[in-house]
Amino acid sequence: MVIAGYQKKNAILTDNEKKIVAYHEIGHALVAAKQTNSAPVQKITIVPRTSGALGYTMQVDEGNHYLMSQEELENKIATLTGGRAAEELIFDSASTGASNDIEQATKLARAMITRYGMSKDFDMVALETVTNEYLGGDASLACSAETQTQIDKQVVALVKQQHEKATKILEENKDKLDELAKYLYEKETITGEEFMSILIA
Repeated sequence: MVIAGYQKKNAILTDNEKKIVAYHEIGHALVAAKQTNSAPVQKITIVPRTSGALGYTMQVDEGNHYLMSQEELENKIATLTGGRAAEELIFDSASTGASNDIEQATKLARAMITRYGMSKDFDMVALETVTNEYLGGDASLACSAETQTQIDKQVVALVKQQHEKATKILEENKDKLDELAKYLYEKETITGEEFMSILIA
């Protein structure tokens, strides 16, 4: 399950904020739906939660899913960047709403390079070790300062590449982005079925 969206305490949204959150969440959902090997969207809401989230997009994998391919992980990063990409495309601006998405995307990209052996430059070398993985886990790099610099560059390049992919998907489907964001703005919460029926109509 992926929950991506805005985080804020005790939120009462202004009308403009509500529009931004609607586009942000549809950005996540649309990018997810337009990629292959991406978990289906189950629910999208812009109703502020007691947990502090202003909205979220829920994806749930179908059946048991224990392994993730490189393509699936890249798609996940693209989906996480979809909210910010939608804001940039529609409002020509960026808000603080993507902070949690940015954190998750960066963490995932770093793990792909340092722990999952998904970098051509580093091959199957473990560059990071995780202690107490089942207790939240602290990660520590096991490499030289020079290698750490290379890792940082690759993390930035990977997230940027997926952000650009998300932007391209949204640009190519801008009419649906507008239609779905308007529908979510009015309804506040929609199901995956409602989302898909509008998307494929």
